[in-house]
Amino acid sequence: MFKLNEIRELVRLIDETSVTELNVEANGTKLIIRKEYGQAAPVIIPAPAVQTAATAPAAPAPVASAPVSTPDVPAAKAETAAEDPTLHKIVSPMVGTFYKAPSPDSEPYVQVGSKVTEKSVVCIVEAMKLMNEIEADVRGEIVSVLVENGQLVEYGQPLFLVKLD
Repeated sequence: MFKLNEIRELVRLIDETSVTELNVEANGTKLIIRKEYGQAAPVIIPAPAVQTAATAPAAPAPVASAPVSTPDVPAAKAETAAEDPTLHKIVSPMVGTFYKAPSPDSEPYVQVGSKVTEKSVVCIVEAMKLMNEIEADVRGEIVSVLVENGQLVEYGQPLFLVKLD
């Protein structure tokens, strides 16, 4: 059986990395921790140590999840804005960690209300220890920042919404 502090540590480690699934078996107990795309925190799914076709569950139910952090923008407002066809989405070109500034003590590249051009750097996405500057590729005004500093982002995940000029 896994101790609660061991499970918490595994969840924290999965949440801080781009790993999407972890299977651990110890002392006859199997633990599966899975992070789905777009999900803020991993889901823990306990599983029997040995499953046969007759005993395997069709779809395991989530048992526990880590606390979900709240974004800078209320979720309902962000979802409504993200669906606005007049706004351009700047998306992540890769899986990595989002940083809004070049260093922890620096000002963010952009924030809500910032004007951007096609060559404006809007953030950094770190992937495999490489800092990749992300450019706006459009001319306009930042109306929403959809991710938090230090958050893991997926390929194609919207990062900013821009009102085009």
